Amino acid sequence: MKRITLPIDNETIESLKSGDIVLLTGTLYTARDAAHKRLVAALEAGEPLPFPLENAAVYYVGPSPARPGRPIGAAGPTTAARMDPYAEVLIPAGLKVMIGKGQRSEQIKELIAKHKGLYLTATGGVAALIARAVKSCELIAYPDLGPEAVYRLEVEDFPAVVAYDCYGNDLFPKIN
Repeated sequence: MKRITLPIDNETIESLKSGDIVLLTGTLYTARDAAHKRLVAALEAGEPLPFPLENAAVYYVGPSPARPGRPIGAAGPTTAARMDPYAEVLIPAGLKVMIGKGQRSEQIKELIAKHKGLYLTATGGVAALIARAVKSCELIAYPDLGPEAVYRLEVEDFPAVVAYDCYGNDLFPKIN
């Protein structure tokens, strides 16, 4: 198990291989389909984004409301393939780490390798446990989207597995 600090740097990305188990500490941004659509539209219009994309990590999640005393409710991963059309724009623009569940398209796997990024998987079905790694949650953009708005999460020991590394390796054929 490797401990990783976010935002990530190229040296760390290059040290990770498909199948590595990681614990992430630092800043994650949340975004799902509707937020991705707005992020891409902003980029294409030359407008500023609500967070710096360079070396950023985005978690595909729509968290449930927090219980009293907690920063976030259940926070399980969303199917990543739904974000593929938007990732085609965001990866070349600087996005380095994406976290979701399930396989991605071959084109996204190639873009991740070309731009030295990572795709990590988080375990579906343990959303309440993943939420324990979230230390703070702040709404930063698109509040009208409710749980699909963009949030800044500060996480500590957020568990994930490297599915696609920057060398083009893919965890999924090994487990299917």
